[in-house]
Amino acid sequence: LNILVDTGSSNFAVAGVPDPDVTSYFNTELSSTYKSQGIDVTVKYSQGSWTGVLGTDVINIPKGIDGSYTINIATILESENFFLPGVKWHGILGLAYDALAKPSSSVETFFDSLVRQAKIPNIFSLQMCGAGLPVSGSGTNGGSLVLGGIEPSLYTGDIWYTPVKEEWYYQVEILRLEVGGQNLELDCREYNADKAIVDSGTTLLRLPQKVFSAVVQAIARTSLIQEFSSGFWTGSQLACWDKTERPWSLFPKLSIYLRDENSSRSFRISILPQLYIQPILGIGENLQCYRFGISSSTNALVIGATVMEGFYVIFDRAQRRVGFAVSPCAEVDGSPVSEIEGPFTTADVASNCVSSVSFHEPVLWIASYALMSLCGIILLVLIILLLIPPRCQHRYTDNDVVNDESSLVRHRWK
Repeated sequence: LNILVDTGSSNFAVAGVPDPDVTSYFNTELSSTYKSQGIDVTVKYSQGSWTGVLGTDVINIPKGIDGSYTINIATILESENFFLPGVKWHGILGLAYDALAKPSSSVETFFDSLVRQAKIPNIFSLQMCGAGLPVSGSGTNGGSLVLGGIEPSLYTGDIWYTPVKEEWYYQVEILRLEVGGQNLELDCREYNADKAIVDSGTTLLRLPQKVFSAVVQAIARTSLIQEFSSGFWTGSQLACWDKTERPWSLFPKLSIYLRDENSSRSFRISILPQLYIQPILGIGENLQCYRFGISSSTNALVIGATVMEGFYVIFDRAQRRVGFAVSPCAEVDGSPVSEIEGPFTTADVASNCVSSVSFHEPVLWIASYALMSLCGIILLVLIILLLIPPRCQHRYTDNDVVNDESSLVRHRWK
């Protein structure tokens, strides 16, 4: 089975039944090592969701790590917008922290199991390749996942590390964004609202709405294109050029500043347009069409594949940090399309750009239970009031009826 490597979730799951959009699946009935735990699990992503059953199975890794290891695995029995037409994968390997594991953090993650049983270092690294290649391709653009260490041949220059702010997602602190070398001049907290994460399972670079609008305006202002359809920026339209043209020269470089391990310093990772103006496979005979590799987000700044394809990314869990180095596969027509530079001073930036109030999932659960308890008390009071004989009669009209269409729940708690 082909497995999507996802640093933005924490469950290991594979298709467990036939699906119209999946070519292969894991038939547990034919396995001599699989053991069902009988625990239902549902995982929701920013796009799509699945429901399945937790179990355990024995795995071995062909290259580098000898031995067999027992890990938790969920078999996906139902899904919605998860397996999509044309996808080349049949499951997902969540490599984030156990805080995100479903149905609870007590479910040991794949990588934690490997670290504990194989005694490998608590670090993995990821090289995603595909810069400049059509995004609707075969899905075999190459790359490497290194479990337990760093492979020197997969990067050039130095590795720059930024601290993990909190161990759930790989949450980092972004200090500044520049378009074409020009600072967006936003409050640095805007970049981290309500979190900034490094997520290989997200295709695009996703930006909070205010940041997204500023980036689009800056790109439109500094690009060499006078007229540009708004549909291109929102992802609803493609931009096409003659196949002999290379439109990347028309667009500016995009830079993201991350706080260094030494908090008084920062470094910047930069992507050239070859990474965010992305060719689409098979549109027209004489035209090559492109999509915008950046989108808006309602709940996070997400450094997704659009950026990660430019770098070798090290998830150093032991030292609670994420490292970036230039990837040699981030080249288009023989020229590098990513850069790392530093150090820079952070004297002109707030000492903390991450909001101290962060509504993480455990907090949301507590708030949900508190609200449910409050609703229960109110409901109990209402029932008591209904049982008390009325002192006077009132003729109800249609305007008095509170139904699903007008209820507080429908309009306030979506």
